[in-house]
Amino acid sequence: MTDATASAARLGIGVDVAAGECTGAEVDGPRRYINRELSTVDFNRRVLALAANPDQPLLERLKFLAIFCSNTDELFEVRVAGLKDQQAAGVSSTAPDGLSVDDQLRAIRKEMGELNEQRRRLLFDELIPALAERGVRLSRWSDLHGEDRAALRSVFDERIFPVLTPLAVDPGHPFPYISNLSLNLAVIVSDPFNSDRRFARVKVPPLLPGFLALPDGERFVPLEQVIAAHLDVLFPGMDIASHHPFRVTRNADLTLEEDEADDLLAAVEMELRRRRFGRAVRLEVDRSITDEVRTLLTRELDLAPEDVYGMDGPLDLGGLWAVHDVNRPELKDEPYVAPAPAALAGPGGDAPPDVFAAIRQGDVLVHHPYESFASSTEAFVAQASRDPGVLAIKQTLYRTSGDSPIVRALIRAAERGKQVAALVELKARGDEAANIGWARALERAGVHVVYGLVGLKTHSKTALVVRQESDGIRRYCHIGTGNYNSATARLYEDLGILTADPELGADLTDLFNYLTGYSRQVEYRRLLVAPLGLRIRMRELIEREAGFGEAGRIVWKLNNLVDREIIDTLYAASAAGVRIDLITRAICCLRPGVPGLSDNIRVRSLVGRWLEHSRIYYFGAGHGGDHEPATPVRLDGRRPLPPSVPDAGEYYIGSADMMERNLDRRVEAVVPVPPTLHPRLREVLEVELADDRLAWKLQGDGTWTKVPTQWGISAHDWLQESARLRDRLRREGDPARIMP
Repeated sequence: MTDATASAARLGIGVDVAAGECTGAEVDGPRRYINRELSTVDFNRRVLALAANPDQPLLERLKFLAIFCSNTDELFEVRVAGLKDQQAAGVSSTAPDGLSVDDQLRAIRKEMGELNEQRRRLLFDELIPALAERGVRLSRWSDLHGEDRAALRSVFDERIFPVLTPLAVDPGHPFPYISNLSLNLAVIVSDPFNSDRRFARVKVPPLLPGFLALPDGERFVPLEQVIAAHLDVLFPGMDIASHHPFRVTRNADLTLEEDEADDLLAAVEMELRRRRFGRAVRLEVDRSITDEVRTLLTRELDLAPEDVYGMDGPLDLGGLWAVHDVNRPELKDEPYVAPAPAALAGPGGDAPPDVFAAIRQGDVLVHHPYESFASSTEAFVAQASRDPGVLAIKQTLYRTSGDSPIVRALIRAAERGKQVAALVELKARGDEAANIGWARALERAGVHVVYGLVGLKTHSKTALVVRQESDGIRRYCHIGTGNYNSATARLYEDLGILTADPELGADLTDLFNYLTGYSRQVEYRRLLVAPLGLRIRMRELIEREAGFGEAGRIVWKLNNLVDREIIDTLYAASAAGVRIDLITRAICCLRPGVPGLSDNIRVRSLVGRWLEHSRIYYFGAGHGGDHEPATPVRLDGRRPLPPSVPDAGEYYIGSADMMERNLDRRVEAVVPVPPTLHPRLREVLEVELADDRLAWKLQGDGTWTKVPTQWGISAHDWLQESARLRDRLRREGDPARIMP
């Protein structure tokens, strides 16, 4: 059996789609690309593998199990929902890899069935027993007695019962609406006087912890089990015949007819209300559910039997975050306190830096979470908000934290009379309601709020500060890969540049004028901007490397690689002899290592403590021909990394992945990185290519395999130590040894 046939068998699809060897001669064949939806499933498989990794601390393994479940929720809310919409509309076209809509849905169901079984075994056979040995217990109500039950009864009476609303179903009460991702109890009650059986639904309050802690703080019981144990209080005088937890996933994608909307804010608010009633796409039930209740739920939710997933144990493992919060540091990762970037703090001192003075001395690269977001990006905006010389601040806001220091700084700046403009993207999936709230708060403070362009999401991460100085007006810029969100900046790996480069300042001025006013600006001095310009330039850069043949070199680090035009251009560069390394965190639709098609392309993925989120695009500009660059990356006596990226070349960072939506339907900004900052970016690429503890390798048949550990290199540990080293050298007053 060939690799392609084996892959087809794994997915349960016809071998006519994947049989035979895939070669470069099949330029239009279905095996040219990997299916996007199944690549997403495989990313979730890699996350689940972290939960199964015995080298991870126990509570971190529990955390990754919770992340796997939330990722799976999003898969169904968006990707499966989209496929089911196509199915309902009778769409007969196939995906680029040759799979029909029905093929993809069948394959996802098969894959998710296997992953859910792995999840069950992992939780019950490994994690729960291992945690119990360390004193952290996930208990069942049926295992509790005496004082424990009394303590939870008190919690039920005081905090749970007052917010519960049992909803009966009978001729006078129609079947209730079941909200997206809500956890519920399906209850069958019987009237003892006439034996009538009725169905009722009890919604588990989403604002309460999914697992309730017992008085010792180290034993936890699922919230739904506590509610189920007290159903007699909700249905007094009735017999409880049965009760079963269930959970519904609905289509959560936002669909707007922007051309018909006079007020985008009002249109998004209306669509959010509509989305609450999105079509159901998945029903999760406890395996103990009766056929009677399963049939009733399936019928009322208008689902097919194959959309029902039987599960063991708690249905919503997002509640495991409450268990992860237990005060047991020895069961978690060692806390990491990010130092300030060396360029933004004086030697030996921790006094608040003058961010503008530091930027005037030279461009600054910031790398989160290894370096402090608060001491860099937030400090930049905060200083701008109170600096009397600052005349204007302009910023894009895609996702922000619940208590955003950056938004508060923009509000203070407007209250002090500065000109402040904020592009708030109302269509950021999952954050629409929060962004509406921030937009209104900013408007009340006098900020000029713009909601984006018709038909485009504004995804760029850019901030512009205009400052009056003794020698005239100077513009300070921040261009990054991640959101202005202090919460995710402690978890997501991202990069940003702080610069006073006049050309970039002029480019950002033009970009904000394009976003806030009427403009047909498509050409910029330094920035690569989507739509239009970014796609064209990325193709030109790839084709330029192809022109160098075997002397060409491409290394990319990104989240997702999906766009077929970009993939085909990479295939052509590989055929010309260019060595290409791709570090894709999640989705990759390119098939590496296929003879005649992608012989010179390698693909890997890193999953671990930090979520890899930055985008780095390196082009060797003809300097990759020796295949063994002369200068290895070495830090403070550590063993040098195997050299893989040449010393010379061009680096770009920015907000865009290589997906059609990023290149054609979003406003994105990618910036060329000045040579003074190249060593830091080279270090990131080198260590991620050398990593053999977190890394996975993509095979030509679309399967991922764990990279075997040989050297024991973890990119996350390495980059943490690098940040600490730079901070130590700064404190010791040894700037000459600090990598820029």
